Amino acid sequence: MNSKEILDKVRNMTQSEKRNISYSELCQIINWLSKDEIIELSKLIGYPVFTRLCMGELKHKFVLLQDGASAIIVNENNQILLQSRSDRNKWGLPGGCQELGERFEETIIREVKEETNLDVLEKDLHLISLVSGKGRMGEYPNGDVVINNTALYLIKNYSGCLKWDAESKEMRFFDLDNLPQNLIDEDLIRIYKEYINK
Repeated sequence: MNSKEILDKVRNMTQSEKRNISYSELCQIINWLSKDEIIELSKLIGYPVFTRLCMGELKHKFVLLQDGASAIIVNENNQILLQSRSDRNKWGLPGGCQELGERFEETIIREVKEETNLDVLEKDLHLISLVSGKGRMGEYPNGDVVINNTALYLIKNYSGCLKWDAESKEMRFFDLDNLPQNLIDEDLIRIYKEYINK
């Protein structure tokens, strides 16, 4: 099997199959690939999942530092868009992890498109803050613990029709004084409120 066939095989796997590649199978796959192809493999699997797979039996014990971006998407009524995540009963901001070689601007444009179907131009991104530290520590339902370094963007100009993928149960715009109680990104929303009240 050549490297193109290997990458095509991974490309055709379900997300669940990608997450369950064994450490020994991953080692065999990686040994066939060039550096650029390994970067492509990490994008196909998703960089944080790929990194954990490379850790073998330590994958759920290691606290992973994740770089990513989140978006405060504001509509004409000054409401912000939140997503009800399908992996837990919590509301959060659209966003996600940076892929290898990706700029933060590329990350948030890609994540907004994937999660909301909205199109955003780089010129319409306004960086609110870079948020990091232990306050950004989180735990996923599978036990993975991460500390997120997050580029927080404000987006007021966008196009397209709001649709969501399997990562979300629902998406809705909320007034800032009437947010749901079960929030994931309270710290980021608080930073946004401070930003607009300056």
